[in-house]
Amino acid sequence: MKNFTIYLVILIFLFVSKVLGQATFESRAKQIANKIEKITKEEKATLKEEVEAVNVQLSEGKITQEQADKRKKELAEARAVIIEEKVTLAQNELNDLVQEKVDGKIKEDSVGKKYSIVFHVRDKDRDKDSIHGEKRTTSQFVFAMGLNNMMVDGKLQDSNYSFIGSHFYEWGFTYNSRLMKNDNLLHAKYGLSLMYNNIRPTENRNFVVNGNQTVLQTNAINLDESRFRNVYIVAPVHLEFDFSRPKVNNGKTYFRTHESFRFGIGGYAGINVKSKQIIKYDQDDLDYKTTIKGDYNVNNFIYGLSSYIGYKAFSLYAKYDLNPLFQDNLVKENNISLGLRLDLN
Repeated sequence: MKNFTIYLVILIFLFVSKVLGQATFESRAKQIANKIEKITKEEKATLKEEVEAVNVQLSEGKITQEQADKRKKELAEARAVIIEEKVTLAQNELNDLVQEKVDGKIKEDSVGKKYSIVFHVRDKDRDKDSIHGEKRTTSQFVFAMGLNNMMVDGKLQDSNYSFIGSHFYEWGFTYNSRLMKNDNLLHAKYGLSLMYNNIRPTENRNFVVNGNQTVLQTNAINLDESRFRNVYIVAPVHLEFDFSRPKVNNGKTYFRTHESFRFGIGGYAGINVKSKQIIKYDQDDLDYKTTIKGDYNVNNFIYGLSSYIGYKAFSLYAKYDLNPLFQDNLVKENNISLGLRLDLN
């Protein structure tokens, strides 16, 4: 299972790297221009330091004025050669980029048969698919946080776990695809998230493993904190209803997202990548913190239902695990969460 987790993380890393590596033509050209500027600044700064060192030797009488002038000239010529070599490499990159003729941003001069790079200022209302406004598929960064607890037979276990002290956190990336070509209501939302579920047992208790059972047990030491954390990689999928109104400009309709009320319903599935228990206590005027990692008989997989409703980027977010936290416990406890969610385009 752990090897599978490692392979999954590697695949996720490669996927994200590939997405991030697909830079636009403008951004690649800008990177090369910034590289040329950086080369020039760095070499000039180095030359300035070298000249200052010569001036120090001159002021200390170690060299004559004639020797100093000659040395400065040599340094300047050497730096000029270095700048030329490095800039030439960067210019070759730019020439290669021009030859690729990507995104229609390259025009050919019919007289000199040379290529020129044309940069355009993007208009959000023109960043669209071939027929209507905003692209059919956009992406968002997602962050959510709130209260966490457990359910048994439909009853909240707030007597076993601190209602205010138990929290969940989630962050990740999603894609948002408009399902209908000429209507903005329905969207498919899917992505990848890292989820942290924390529960804090009450009454000075912590989890102990007894065979295939994981139960709460009162600790002989007075605990300052007892916290049980599970970390998951999950793939959430939602059907989103977006009530953002389309905009009409010059007879053209532009569809936008996250500009009005939104409602999403769906679910998630993933794997457990870490379980650990954190215990803090005082003894003999010393503060102790113990972190115990293990499987704790926690289910390796997680799946559940989730929903959110909100306005623009902010939503009220709820999720419920359909499978119990522990694999074989006689008492089936299912994680439930309620909090706030932020979707940033």
